Amino acid sequence: MNQAMLWCSIPRASFRASWRLRSRPMLYGLKIATRYLTANKAQTGLLITGVAVGVFVFIFMSALIGGLAVFLVQRTVGDIAHVTMEAPSRDASALLPENSGLLIVRQRDTTQLELLRTADAFIPLIEATPGVSAVSPQIVGNGFLVRGQATAPVGVTGVQPDKVSAIANIGRNIRAGSTDLNSSNVLLGTSLAEDLGLRVGQVVRLRSANGLELPLVVGGLFELGLDALDSRSAFVSLSVARTLFDAPQGISRLEIKLDDLNQAENYARQLAADTGLEAKPWTEGNAQLLDGLRAQANSGNLIKGFALITIVIGVASALLLSTYRRRPEIGIMRAMGATQGFVIFVFVTQGTMIGLLGGLIGAGLGYAALSPFPLPEVAPQGGLPIDVRQGAYDLAITLTTIGAILASILPARAAARVDPVSVIGQ
Repeated sequence: MNQAMLWCSIPRASFRASWRLRSRPMLYGLKIATRYLTANKAQTGLLITGVAVGVFVFIFMSALIGGLAVFLVQRTVGDIAHVTMEAPSRDASALLPENSGLLIVRQRDTTQLELLRTADAFIPLIEATPGVSAVSPQIVGNGFLVRGQATAPVGVTGVQPDKVSAIANIGRNIRAGSTDLNSSNVLLGTSLAEDLGLRVGQVVRLRSANGLELPLVVGGLFELGLDALDSRSAFVSLSVARTLFDAPQGISRLEIKLDDLNQAENYARQLAADTGLEAKPWTEGNAQLLDGLRAQANSGNLIKGFALITIVIGVASALLLSTYRRRPEIGIMRAMGATQGFVIFVFVTQGTMIGLLGGLIGAGLGYAALSPFPLPEVAPQGGLPIDVRQGAYDLAITLTTIGAILASILPARAAARVDPVSVIGQ
């Protein structure tokens, strides 16, 4: 074989080439790596395409898993408070010292509401806190909805008329009537209304647990998609709730909506420290949901890890094949004075360029393919909850490039160990 043909991507052995190897090894190594990649365009194209497909899978899984998490959280937590501030519960207390030998206990009064008497003073402070989007003072209690001989237990929530949709977006989910609240009407869930055969405009009696009763007109029917609210909830104005539960002053709780619900625990600690009230984040009552989301995230990470492993194996195998095919050329480089470090640099640079180009192409294709999907917050029922914002594009490109560099180390070391005497005459 003519040795000149072996130099398809390396200048002919000469004093000038030898001088370049010694004087500008980094620049010259980059030039050789580029010529190696362009010498067989079909093979290089297939390799970069494989890397791009792996990156696309990585980004798609990130967007799908992240979007599904946002979708589930929004559907589960979107219509409940992110932080709730309540009066401390009054448990049974002993009236005599423990060493008295007698046990006399004062039981808590279950018919009397536990009220926050000083909450009004803290509402402006909480509303001015950065990251708080809505604050809703409420009076809550148990009661019964009575229509003729039919009776249904309900959870009564008294809210300010202008904050009906501050926490649960009743306005967006109203099915009949309106969300206007006054001293003579009530808003009911559709399931509860169907159980009692109620329609908008009909009169129903609302009786509190302490026996007070008011006739109210059904002003609107809502369907939030949560059975606990649609079949058991009745919303009235704050003035009606004060009358029903004999609470002329104070409120039962403050419900707070945040811009970022993932910060609920931090805000709960901050608000508790600022006000001295008990603050509970939504995460305390949704441990199973959080466990499911963590398991889902771990599954997604496993799939993305396999995608990266596939990229690493593909790059390593291609560079090993390139090393075997170019053994004579590597021998000539070594004979011209190229060090083992220079040879390693050439093949590691190849791997870096393959990983970077494939990563950029895959990330671009991923963003272009995922952009048409609606965000999970507005995704229709039954749609694919893909969140283009959570594609982890930078991470995909970075991990792919690092993986390609690691994949090129083994072929580079194999190339550096080539003996120029044994291969230069092949």
